[in-house]
Amino acid sequence: MEISNKLLCLFSAAVSEREGSHVVEIPRREIETGAVEPGETYRVALISADEEEPTDTEQPAPDEPQPPVEPGEMRYVEIEDIGKQGDGIARVERGYVIIVPDTDIGERVKIEVTEVKSNFAVGETIADD
Repeated sequence: MEISNKLLCLFSAAVSEREGSHVVEIPRREIETGAVEPGETYRVALISADEEEPTDTEQPAPDEPQPPVEPGEMRYVEIEDIGKQGDGIARVERGYVIIVPDTDIGERVKIEVTEVKSNFAVGETIADD
């Protein structure tokens, strides 16, 4: 299956029924990281869950997608958006978010990745040599 570079987030959720409508809840972390904004419209793809999801006590499957960056990695990114706290937001492979403080939309900056989480990373702008 080919995955678009515009992918903002990926999560598993159940479909529930509420007041005659069917609802898929978005995890709070996707809102908190700025991947998804309340009130905006998004395209949604549904993929059948062929396997049982791991419980909280189980380790994630080894073939589960890993973040496309590592701590200490340096790369150039373009700031596409500004988060709610004023930090720049860049998206890299698979729509993975890198938060870059003190940047503006449209800037292309060299960063060092300082922190990596499953659904976002933080990078610091570094000067070109």
